[in-house]
Amino acid sequence: MGSANTSDKRVLPRPALLLIDFMNPLDFDGADDLAPRAVAAAQRAAVLKARMHARRAPVIYANDNFGRWESNFEAIVSYCKKLGGAPAKLASTLAPSPGDRSVLKPRHSAFFGTPLEFLLDELAVNQLILTGLATDSCIMFTAHDGYLRKYDLWIPRDCVAAEKDAYHDAALEHMQRTLKAAIDPVDGRATRRQRRPTKSPRRIVGGSAKRRATRH
Repeated sequence: MGSANTSDKRVLPRPALLLIDFMNPLDFDGADDLAPRAVAAAQRAAVLKARMHARRAPVIYANDNFGRWESNFEAIVSYCKKLGGAPAKLASTLAPSPGDRSVLKPRHSAFFGTPLEFLLDELAVNQLILTGLATDSCIMFTAHDGYLRKYDLWIPRDCVAAEKDAYHDAALEHMQRTLKAAIDPVDGRATRRQRRPTKSPRRIVGGSAKRRATRH
């Protein structure tokens, strides 16, 4: 895969919205604390998703497979809807729309063990908008991997959630300071202005992203 990063500040933002682990059975220790915060974050992320659709920007679900190696994303969405309660609320609030894409991840980062990087290259993305669960875990791991790949980062603070407000706030402060991420809420700014040089489109060799990333 060829790479051609640029420091040209005239490069315009080409954002993609990542919805991370919103399709979630919430069956782990601490889930009761996370659930109401997760639903609130999903409701704000739904507003952002609609805006991204309006500007024809990519929307990508990056979801844990929860050890269900035989499942696809649609099966995970259906499973969460059947659980009722907060998992069903999350799945209904952020149900995939036609044209949305998805990747299943085996670990915390949306990049690790997935075709996400190839897909972003193919879509000529240079800015990531990270939303989802949890702020101090999968969001942070994904943000670090995105920063290493020179993506501009926006992590709307009202579109991510953690089990405790202290965890949420500390993780956001870390990502703002260390990864130069913007953490403005959804309505904090109409357009995310880049804070550092962003990457230019990269040429894809082969069709891995097309074969492995799912489009709905």
